[in-house]
Amino acid sequence: MHEQFKKAIPILKKVEEAGYEAFFVGGSIRDYLLDRPIADVDIATSATPVEIKSIFPKTIDVGIEHGTIMIQENGETYEVTTFRSESDYQDFRHPGEVRFIRSLEEDLRRRDFTMNAIAMNRFGEIQDPFNGQADLEKRRIQTVGPADERFNEDALRMMRAVRFVSQLGFILDPQTEAALCKNAWLLKNISIERITAEFQKLLKGPHKKQAYEILAKTGLSTMLPGMEEGKTALETCTAYQMDLLNENQLWLLLLFEMNPKDPMDFLKKWKLPSKKIKYLSSLARGLKLRMKKEWTIPALFEVKREAAMDIEAVYAILQKKSPEELLPSIEKLFNQMVIKDKSEITVTGTDLMDWYNKPAGPWIKKALHEIQRSILLKKVKNDKGAIKEWLQTCSQPPESDY
Repeated sequence: MHEQFKKAIPILKKVEEAGYEAFFVGGSIRDYLLDRPIADVDIATSATPVEIKSIFPKTIDVGIEHGTIMIQENGETYEVTTFRSESDYQDFRHPGEVRFIRSLEEDLRRRDFTMNAIAMNRFGEIQDPFNGQADLEKRRIQTVGPADERFNEDALRMMRAVRFVSQLGFILDPQTEAALCKNAWLLKNISIERITAEFQKLLKGPHKKQAYEILAKTGLSTMLPGMEEGKTALETCTAYQMDLLNENQLWLLLLFEMNPKDPMDFLKKWKLPSKKIKYLSSLARGLKLRMKKEWTIPALFEVKREAAMDIEAVYAILQKKSPEELLPSIEKLFNQMVIKDKSEITVTGTDLMDWYNKPAGPWIKKALHEIQRSILLKKVKNDKGAIKEWLQTCSQPPESDY
């Protein structure tokens, strides 16, 4: 048994000694059977929250209305949830009624996919009433019971299905895939934050290209934020070596193919963090310029290393090349820079005002930019005296490259 389960066995044992059932359930069992890394272990029990609180002295009510109690034991914390059934879904996401029950099988019956409806007791014995192990062996994603019902109960399960495709490389059961096509429109009832969270997990999976194909094929793509006409963009993305790109680079590729009038407005629809929106928008601008001309040292200095690498990686696959072919030349240019940051320039705006006996104004920014550019191009040394002498002979500063 995996070490994570072994550490939690005392929790199950205490519950059983009090006269109740307790099992490891959910994603930890799935990943254990697939020999994947296990993060947290979840525990399900026939004991009610009140009964759990009577067994363990240190507990936190993290979701007691839904049967979940956080147990603190031996320096560890575990979520323990009472077996429950759910009904009367009114918003395609949350159950209107939650009932605590004593049956493990009925608790597993309410779960989304068979591979997530497997339980294991403290002796390592598997309880699998819905044949989740068979689906794991076939590398297949199938809902517990009718797919239409599961997706009408919680429409976010459709995005979870595609996310699991990306993470695991599994195929969709034909009936499950058909239900995605039929019920894709239900996704409009789900909060943008939830959809975005699943999409970002999808972007981190090793089989994201397969997931994109399903999003396009089933029509889920048209339900994504700002993606009403996004089916073609996703299909086009799959023609490139997506697996060579990280999350930010995949967002940039999507922006390039979607080509929104305002990248920032498009990204705001996804309700991404403002810092991420600003960064990705700058990447979009940089990639458009990169498509027109080669990098220069002054341009790279303005863009900064991380952004330049992200832009160049996407540029590479758009040119049907591997990022590894182009990134070394960018790294070489960065290494050639005599300054790495504006703060290293030996001249300040105050120096300029003193030398020219002029008040502050836009001319300072323009002059500092020309100084920065000339230092990078090695036209002048980064020395205050040398810069002062050079300024007396320089021409009007050119426009910025980027």
